[in-house]
Amino acid sequence: MKTLDWNTLFGERARRIQASTIRELLKLTQRPGVLSFAGGLPAPELFPKEEAAAKAAEILRQKGEVALQYGPTEGYFPLRAWVAEWLGVSPEEVLITTGSQQALDLLGKVFLDEGSPVLLEAPSYMGAIQAFRAYGPRFLTVPAGEEGPDLKALEEALNQEYPRFLYLIPSFQNPSGGLMPLEARRRLLEMAMERGLVVVEDDAYRELYFGESRLPSLFELAREAGYPGVIYLSSFSKVLAPGLRVAFVVARPEVILKFTQAKQGVDLHTPVLNQILVHELVKEGFPERLDRIRTTYKAKAQAMLEALDREMPKEVAYTRPKGGMFVWMTLPEGLSAEALFRQALEENVAFVPGGPFFANGGGENTLRLSYATMDRERIQEGIRRLGKAVKGLLATA
Repeated sequence: MKTLDWNTLFGERARRIQASTIRELLKLTQRPGVLSFAGGLPAPELFPKEEAAAKAAEILRQKGEVALQYGPTEGYFPLRAWVAEWLGVSPEEVLITTGSQQALDLLGKVFLDEGSPVLLEAPSYMGAIQAFRAYGPRFLTVPAGEEGPDLKALEEALNQEYPRFLYLIPSFQNPSGGLMPLEARRRLLEMAMERGLVVVEDDAYRELYFGESRLPSLFELAREAGYPGVIYLSSFSKVLAPGLRVAFVVARPEVILKFTQAKQGVDLHTPVLNQILVHELVKEGFPERLDRIRTTYKAKAQAMLEALDREMPKEVAYTRPKGGMFVWMTLPEGLSAEALFRQALEENVAFVPGGPFFANGGGENTLRLSYATMDRERIQEGIRRLGKAVKGLLATA
């Protein structure tokens, strides 16, 4: 019998698919005693466990034949209608997806060919880079910081090449935590409208603001201006529970149709039981739930910033988030976040090195910290340990 060499049988697209760096690093952080700032995971104490259990049982009793049956690819209509009302659009402009990660893959399927230019922030969400890379695009990048992408660099990039789309996270970006100011949003939208550019706005953290109110999304500003070119992604993962894998795309009906056709070849539809459960959980008491979530994350962020101010040497810079789940740290030039990661593990603390968030390389001296999953005491102890590791690395540089 001939021996099979599977690596020679995979297609070109499969060869581009690589394991997520975050997932591989998380394996190293599972040992007992490690305080991990690595995963971008929501706070488990905020999951509606008891409420979900009661509602799931009720759904199965009353709507079991619907909940356990195949459903329409576009999604459970009452949930689509709720999202549509929430965002001020029509249900025909809403597609329910199996997590935002599926929406990112559908973007690649629908818009990208081999060698297609796609424009990203640097840094950008690692999951988006991973999803798009499978389709063989050319990544164009512009620097991004605490106030979003550098608009001058963005304009220069757009003057040189017309990308299939611009993907960005204007509110509490993953990984940087950056928040794009209102005037910058308006200017970016003007650039898009002048060029007929498709903008993909990933707004998974939209409700996790620490101030009095939420900035309008690019999508909302585009609708006010009559511009149809913003595709909007968001999710229930950060405001309910990520294990439900329920998210949504909002776009013009012709875009939703093409995404729906692509989704049919992937999973037919997002699990109906999960969609009904999400609808039951959000249709009453949702604003109060969001208030609790914002209060919790604001306190955790403050705990981390207090500890960073106390423990970090002056050579280290870090952001001061106005919402979301992340702090972005920059080490002095020439220092390696991966080297710090190894040293930090010796102190039983973990984070994510920043390099994989840069589609075209770079960011070796950056790292992401998430404050979402630990309480105040553990956050501050973890930062104390990290500060010790940073000081040790600086001493040997």
